[in-house]
Amino acid sequence: MLELFTHIGKVTEVFTLVDYYTYIKGMEYLICIAFFVTFPMFYRYINHED
Repeated sequence: MLELFTHIGKVTEVFTLVDYYTYIKGMEYLICIAFFVTFPMFYRYINHED
């Protein structure tokens, strides 16, 4: 688990277009997961009725 967190955010050197797309796809997956986790919590916070 520690290796995963240290690898996130690290700038990697890519040599081919396929490596670049693979790296970008991984970053997009992480962004999507973060969005799908935080958006429902934010929506619930905004539409909270007392």
